[in-house]
Amino acid sequence: MNICIFCSANSNIPTEYFERTSELGTWMGVNGHTLVFGGCNLGLMECVAKAVHDAKGMTVGVVPTIVEKGGKVSDYVDVKILCDNLSDRKDLMIERSDVIIALPGGVGTLDEIFTVLAAASIGYHNKRVILYNIGGFWDSLIAMLDDLKTRGVLRAGFDDTVKVAHTLDEIAALIAQ
Repeated sequence: MNICIFCSANSNIPTEYFERTSELGTWMGVNGHTLVFGGCNLGLMECVAKAVHDAKGMTVGVVPTIVEKGGKVSDYVDVKILCDNLSDRKDLMIERSDVIIALPGGVGTLDEIFTVLAAASIGYHNKRVILYNIGGFWDSLIAMLDDLKTRGVLRAGFDDTVKVAHTLDEIAALIAQ
């Protein structure tokens, strides 16, 4: 399976995020899953790519030219796909993936999550987003989405698109569905 990972490119974040990300990447590589990611050599992006690579898995990095020019491309990218900007990057990552897992991340990760959810809500695809809720990271987003459901502004089927996992076992079970 091609698993797209959205996540932070920052390194000054809790150690638990790196530990759980490395565990996920190792699981992906051992189980023959391909990582599709943003291709950077920073933060959780580099962590997951290294873990997949070290576990003999395949990595596909979708790299904006500004990242390449800045010398920030991960050494763990097996297949590099260059793109012009972040919009192209999102489109290519979504197109090349079967499922998306969102790890802790900032505004870029939120942008990626909402792009996938919005496109799914109007029928462009039926790919699921799994929020990997490490240490309760996504609790406030989940509460906001629940509030939107209560207010009736989310389309029917939204609950089929976004799932929450607290453990690697829960991720494995969701991917197997």
